[in-house]
Amino acid sequence: MTAPRVPRISDNDYTDDAAAMRRDFAEEQTGAKLTHVGSGTIDPAALPGNVENFVGVAQVPMGLAGPLRVNGEHARGDFYVPLATTEGTLVASYNRGMRLLAEAGGVRTTLVERYMQRAPVFHFADARAARDFGAWVDAHARDIRAAAEETTSVGKLSHVQRFNVAQMVFLRFNYETGDAAGQNMAGKATLAACEWIRENAPGNPRFTLSGAIDTDKKHSHMNMMHSRGARVIAEATIPDQLMQDLMGPSTAAMFRARLVSNVGGMLAGTVNNGMHSANGLTALFIATGQDVANIAESHAAITFVELLENGDYYWSITIPSLIVATYGGGTGLATQRECLELLGCYGAGKVEKFAEICAATVLAGEVSLGAAVIHGDWVSSHDKYGRNRP
Repeated sequence: MTAPRVPRISDNDYTDDAAAMRRDFAEEQTGAKLTHVGSGTIDPAALPGNVENFVGVAQVPMGLAGPLRVNGEHARGDFYVPLATTEGTLVASYNRGMRLLAEAGGVRTTLVERYMQRAPVFHFADARAARDFGAWVDAHARDIRAAAEETTSVGKLSHVQRFNVAQMVFLRFNYETGDAAGQNMAGKATLAACEWIRENAPGNPRFTLSGAIDTDKKHSHMNMMHSRGARVIAEATIPDQLMQDLMGPSTAAMFRARLVSNVGGMLAGTVNNGMHSANGLTALFIATGQDVANIAESHAAITFVELLENGDYYWSITIPSLIVATYGGGTGLATQRECLELLGCYGAGKVEKFAEICAATVLAGEVSLGAAVIHGDWVSSHDKYGRNRP
């Protein structure tokens, strides 16, 4: 005998009554009480496209860190950053890093490029047919672009990369997606392009819409090299005396520790030679309605530092696959929209600004945790702020 299915109301499943019905069902089936799950301010009618079988809310504590001073091309000024987390010490640590960076003059941010991909694979009888198909794709790039862009008023097909393996051709379509993250947009546009190719290319080749090199919600070396989402860089120069006054260690001690971390990162085979970019990004993603599963790609980063002749410390972090949005998805829900508005980042024309704030936030966390490890207050700070047990 199978367990009963979760109940739904076919004609209108996004109501308070439907959610209450499912909570009652869950309580009856499990014996658990869902009092707090049912306590929230979200209007169920606003949720189609965001969740199915709506039952309530998951409340995550949120703290405020800042001011974060950003000297970017899109984000300029002081920002107060909402961080949703259940990890004690996280907000305090990011707050401390933001103070140091502000007193050092702020974080310089640069957005290099921003694309979203879908990567189909076309199948042929042999490698030569596949090679010839690649040349055909290049010759018909304008028509392929037109077919893709017919499906969207925002997305623009920037370029298509080709990778030949055996009798297959992997095509990696790269789109500019406006203020949306763009995974669904890229999928729909690429399907239209592939159908046009199948109808018009010699031999009407068959295709698989994803050949897996678009790496949705998985880290990949390809993302590190070619970018997915935004490639954004945050950098700052920190005076030695300021580092010692606010953080404890000297810049020379921080530099020596960075050399060790690089070796350890290489030994471990990590995709991030920094400290913990996933911490700040995840907390910021939850607060602002991002697709949190994109942390799988967005957490990858490359840290580069330099100890200058005068003792100052240049510190940078490059995030090659930061996938964020300021429009669509979860960004329009009430709480998440408020947090984006807190940053001045809700709606059209704001995604580049938000990406720069994300990168600057990551740098603040790197500086703070790096100093805490060297100074010896990493464990003690977690004992002080990170314990909720008596």
